[in-house]
Amino acid sequence: MTDSTSDIVLSIKGMSKTFGRNRVLDHISLDVRRGSVMGLMGENGAGKSTMMKCLFGTYQKDEGSIMLDGKEISFSGPKDALENGIAMVHQELNQCLERNVVDNLFLGRYPVNAMGIVDEGRMRKEANELFRRLGMTVNLSQPMRTMSVSQRQMCEIAKAISYNAKVIVLDEPTSSLMAQEVDKLFQMMRMLREQGIALIYISHKMDEIFEICDEVSVLRDGNLVMTKRTDETNMNELISAMVGRSLAQRFPPVDNEPGEPILKIQHLSTKFEPHLQDISFDVRRGEIFGLYGLVGAGRTELLETIFGIRTRAAGRVYFRDRLMNFSSARDAMDHGFALITEERKANGLFLKGDLTFNTTIANLDQYKSGVALSQDKMVRATNREIKRMRTKAMGPDDLISSLSGGNQQKVIFGKWLERFPQVFLMDEPTRGIDVGAKYEIYELIIDMAKQGTTIIVVSSEMPEILGITNRIGVMSNGHLSGIVETKATNQEELLRLSAMHL
Repeated sequence: MTDSTSDIVLSIKGMSKTFGRNRVLDHISLDVRRGSVMGLMGENGAGKSTMMKCLFGTYQKDEGSIMLDGKEISFSGPKDALENGIAMVHQELNQCLERNVVDNLFLGRYPVNAMGIVDEGRMRKEANELFRRLGMTVNLSQPMRTMSVSQRQMCEIAKAISYNAKVIVLDEPTSSLMAQEVDKLFQMMRMLREQGIALIYISHKMDEIFEICDEVSVLRDGNLVMTKRTDETNMNELISAMVGRSLAQRFPPVDNEPGEPILKIQHLSTKFEPHLQDISFDVRRGEIFGLYGLVGAGRTELLETIFGIRTRAAGRVYFRDRLMNFSSARDAMDHGFALITEERKANGLFLKGDLTFNTTIANLDQYKSGVALSQDKMVRATNREIKRMRTKAMGPDDLISSLSGGNQQKVIFGKWLERFPQVFLMDEPTRGIDVGAKYEIYELIIDMAKQGTTIIVVSSEMPEILGITNRIGVMSNGHLSGIVETKATNQEELLRLSAMHL
């Protein structure tokens, strides 16, 4: 990689953006080189999403210029950007789930034959060639709704590549991928880099930044505070640049003291695919119980079955020695259970609503004065959760859509905390959250456990599952392969158990 200006494919100079009185971007200047991977890091709310939205024309910048291959550009929207050489794979997937892989790949650009009829044969041929070239095996006729999050993510990456883009932005692409899938993605990225394509890689996972990126830039509070080659920096410097301080350790001390068994799962099986088969385990009061396994192992399905939103074929759930036959999520909630799902969209966020609405919607009875809702109580509750979760927001009347993904996740936590759950089920709770916010979430989880809340947490990140739990149950192909004490196990043992029923 040289310093020649001819190597620069994308150049951002002096980009600024202000919302009301809040300057979100302050004169950002950044060059991205052809055939390189530029890592982009920063805490949630640092300005990464706003910067990308200005690049793609979703927002119009207030100041500055954007040059693509030496020509100034100003796109009218993402479609305009896509058709002119810049593609983006979003963390929150936006796909037509009832349509199949081919339809989603060609959405908005169906090829037609001489008679003006959609050429489905050409679509399948080109899709087959694309996935073959990328080393991916995909059932082209499979509806997207039947695919795992990781499979859908890989299809979205393939779609971006199919546009022959000069620059591809990847926003947390590995947040729902397992290790072997990450390896495949990185192979794909290296292949694209060799073809001269520039990649902007937005991630909170520092190990990945050092593995795949040539350079890394860090945003903090709307300012570009650092750009360096990855071989000239280290993890401590990146953390300090991101949060303005150093983090002495990655995980806080897990000093909760679990009590007696309080949640008992007995011979649980599910009626519909993907099947769970004869799962039994106990979780103690105030325990942080981890669930680990490969994608498709059944971790999410287990949480959903406990919560009453997946149909049981057999088995029982006892809480405090009482049989829990939940018929719906509302039934589970009324018995003190809470669930954070893997996908943020499925957590009941109303993007057109403000923080107050989203924080209090799950517990309106608590905020009544007589028969009417008390706006004052709702605002106080929202301010309480903003403070507790350290959410970066101007106030309770901010639109939820104006917050970064990580701060939206904090609002989801705050909503459930207002219900004072006794059993908290968490599916990938730190997905897409920066290193500083992750530490805060870890502290919150441990503090909840110390106060007696029973927690079951699913995580695909092995250091995380080993760093914040008391015990770990390992899932494999719908079976519970084993349960280990966290302090007495290691990564090799978790991998061995996760492959037991394959």
